[in-house]
Amino acid sequence: MEGKPNLALVYQAVQVLYHDPDPAGKERASLWLGELQRSMFAWEISDQLLQLKQDVESCYFAAQTMKMKIQTSFYELPPETHNALRDSLLTHIQNLKDLSPIIVTQLALAIADLALQMASWKGCVHTLIEKYNNDISSMPFLIEILTVLPEEVHSRSLRIGANRRTEIIEDLAYYSNTVVSLLASCVEKTGNDEKMLIKVFRCLGSWFNLGVLDSNFMASNQLLMVLFQILQRDETSTNLHEAASDCVCSALYAIENVDTNIPLALQLFQGVLTLETAYHMAVAREDLDKVLNYCRIFTELCETFLETTVRTPGQGMGDLRTLELLLICAGHPQYEVVEISFNFWYRLGEHLYKINDANLHSIFRPYIQRLLHCLARHCQLDPDHEGIPEETDDFGEFRMRVSDLVKDVIFLVGSMECFSQLYSTLKDGSPPWEVTEAVLFIMASIAKSVDPENNPTVSEVLQQVVLLPESVHMAVRYTSIELVGEMSEVVDRNPRFLDPVLNYLMKGLREKPLASAAAKAIHNICSVCRDHMAQHFQGLLEIARSLDSFALSTEAAVGLLKGTALVLARLPLEKIAECLSDLCAVQVLALKKLLAEQSSNGKSADPTVWLDRLAVIFRHTNPIVENGQTHPCQKVIQEIWPVLSETLNAHQADNRIVERCCRCLRFAVRCVGKGSASLLQPLVTQMVSVYQVYPHSCFLYLGSILVDEYGMEEGCRQGLLDMLQALCMPTFQLLEQSNSLRNHPDTVDDLFRLATRFVQRSPVTLLGSTIIVHIIQCAIAAASLDHRDANCSVMKFIRDLVHTGVGNDHEEDFELRKRLIGQAMEQNGQQLINQLLHSCCFCLPPYTLPDVAEVLWEIMLFNRPMFCRWLENALKGLPKETAGGAVTVTHKQLTDFHKQVTSAEECKQVCWAIREFTRLYR
Repeated sequence: MEGKPNLALVYQAVQVLYHDPDPAGKERASLWLGELQRSMFAWEISDQLLQLKQDVESCYFAAQTMKMKIQTSFYELPPETHNALRDSLLTHIQNLKDLSPIIVTQLALAIADLALQMASWKGCVHTLIEKYNNDISSMPFLIEILTVLPEEVHSRSLRIGANRRTEIIEDLAYYSNTVVSLLASCVEKTGNDEKMLIKVFRCLGSWFNLGVLDSNFMASNQLLMVLFQILQRDETSTNLHEAASDCVCSALYAIENVDTNIPLALQLFQGVLTLETAYHMAVAREDLDKVLNYCRIFTELCETFLETTVRTPGQGMGDLRTLELLLICAGHPQYEVVEISFNFWYRLGEHLYKINDANLHSIFRPYIQRLLHCLARHCQLDPDHEGIPEETDDFGEFRMRVSDLVKDVIFLVGSMECFSQLYSTLKDGSPPWEVTEAVLFIMASIAKSVDPENNPTVSEVLQQVVLLPESVHMAVRYTSIELVGEMSEVVDRNPRFLDPVLNYLMKGLREKPLASAAAKAIHNICSVCRDHMAQHFQGLLEIARSLDSFALSTEAAVGLLKGTALVLARLPLEKIAECLSDLCAVQVLALKKLLAEQSSNGKSADPTVWLDRLAVIFRHTNPIVENGQTHPCQKVIQEIWPVLSETLNAHQADNRIVERCCRCLRFAVRCVGKGSASLLQPLVTQMVSVYQVYPHSCFLYLGSILVDEYGMEEGCRQGLLDMLQALCMPTFQLLEQSNSLRNHPDTVDDLFRLATRFVQRSPVTLLGSTIIVHIIQCAIAAASLDHRDANCSVMKFIRDLVHTGVGNDHEEDFELRKRLIGQAMEQNGQQLINQLLHSCCFCLPPYTLPDVAEVLWEIMLFNRPMFCRWLENALKGLPKETAGGAVTVTHKQLTDFHKQVTSAEECKQVCWAIREFTRLYR
């Protein structure tokens, strides 16, 4: 923004943003106002708009801008203006307190963010309470500031650093009793004012969440009693009920370490147990919102006292009435209620599994049995449901989560015992179809964990299921097919079932609603019973040839081909070539047809279906080939290459299709390994020529596969280096544009995969080339890229590169490698360490730090004295203070970190040191 715009223009833009019916006008106003917010003029203009108080929109824009500037651009203001800014914001919030609650929230956030960054504002909580606590009309905004202040302490937008954060948390803990007393007196003064009570509970919850409240002080505090009274009252409104529930959940979460918070833990424990009657009342009134709130509270209670319950079940605060409360909730007809408790049951299962104590298991087993009983009932479809179960709607997703939970806790009941019990409910009664379907669904969840050896029940289940008549409900047939697929281990141990099972699944395959489930089950059987299925290969081939005559989802069709390929790989070697050719023929013919149509009428149809099918065939046809034998798939792949090459050329501008071509070629090359040598020259030539015009990153990935397969072959190294250099030129041109690293993370990822493969397979070839300097420079620039895969590839490249100067020191080229790495590090070492340290502190998320630690560790192993010097210089370049005048890092913290890293004896010590150090800048 060139110069400061006048207020009238800003006001006009805000009006357009909120009221112009034309979307284009709104878009232009939004872009212009965004530019204003990023400029230095935003500070003064926001202040003036708030003073003018013209209308809600302009004040909201100004308050939001003020908050954003304080969060992201506080460094723009000189320290001597900080006090004036604080006083101005406090004046604005007082003047605008009745205009709109959202404006008050934005200004409260601005004040909180300022207080956190402004080191000179000591004891901000105390000064705010002193200033406003006697004026009842200021109470709402004072409580709003006191609510957002603890929430902002861990805000990601504010990089206040660990030192300042610790100082603030200590300060807030010191004044916490004053805040609670203020809230209590506020409740006393305003009585049953619902809005005020909601504000008070939100504020109290916020202080609980920060973990700074004195639990002894809270245990005897009036507020706790008020909370439970409100939750016990039938007439409490929905909004107030939710605020009180949130506050109790925060309190329970805050005392997770029960042993150090006994008095408060006891109060909360007893308080929650009094809510059972209120829960039943909410159920009777069909008030689902309140029911869900109670279930959240009961679940949080169980989570908090989990350790105690497992350690001393049935005693004191290990009272098992807590589990009873959850099972009462599990009995509610709405499945959303029981779903709230899933995480607790999962954690309980995990705890008991680790302890592995039979007596303990026997105490909790009845509870898990009752839970499973409830879950089976919740999984029932509506009696009037038609067709197959939906898997993608909310209820379908709920059933998938039930399936996962059942798998996690079934060990407590015993898979076999549960499986038998479920089966007996079907065998001994004649339940309605929806009950049968739900029971089969739960059986399918646990089928894999049932021992298939000499198991009469399991065999009987399989026999009965494949005899189900076609007249049963479609959903029952669908789920029974899923169950059969899950029982593939049983089929493998009892091959006599193979024919009836395949016949049953073939019936399903021919019916549109069941086809995809049947295909998935056949895929499972092929994967597990590969050897037994070899005799059925012709049948599988027939299915594969007429794949599109079945109503299959894309995923199911690909799964069937995968199963067929897995069985194909088990055939005798001499049969594989012919059978593979037959299996590929349909897809190859389809691709040829598309190419012919394109050349005759110029219309291009999408070949991805056929490419994906070929890819899955190549990927899973992996026969065992002895050394010296010709790979049986080699001839077929050579025959198919011209069609793939033509398809690639025909669609070279379309990234999606090119990606699928490359994927197909990647699996073809992997399938036959060195047997694809005859394709190397034409494939590389085509890749390079298309990449010059259309730099699709998948060519770089395919290049890395070729280097992996052929990089050790002396005769291929120069050709592969030429390929790398030819691919690098357009890549560097693309990545040198502004913001390009961020905009093209896939290219960064694939480029460094390719470079890493070269380092692994033929380091000297790469290190001796001219391109290596540019690749290292690109890696240094990309080290700050906050993208999981791309960053991981960059770090792996640098780590492996430096490691070549240390590893395999018995090989004859070791001295040469060591010298070449030494030269590279001499030129780039300091710059690399500077960039890595800066990236860790300011750019990269914590999960990337172990990768960075490995790079630093390798550099240190290579040349410790140089590394010590580089690290010291890099640390000198880091800022020592925040814009608000708080100390970011002390001299001692810098020297401690340097010492921890340089004296580390293993890589994980470097990682710990970086984790702790970077917290100072987060």
